[in-house]
Amino acid sequence: MTFTLTDENIELTKLLKVLDLVDSGGQAKMLIDEGHVKRNGEVEKRKRAKILRGEQIQIGDVIITVN
Repeated sequence: MTFTLTDENIELTKLLKVLDLVDSGGQAKMLIDEGHVKRNGEVEKRKRAKILRGEQIQIGDVIITVN
């Protein structure tokens, strides 16, 4: 899956919501808190982490490449 940034960055919780991978911001925060989200292969625990072009986010089997 590919996501194209229109700004410099996007917060991790917003990215998950925009791509309809979660139903709510609360669900996104829960997934992040529980360690289910990886950023460039490392578990990302910061809900408001700024995701930049060239990064890769993984949730389960879903891999998102940010352009």
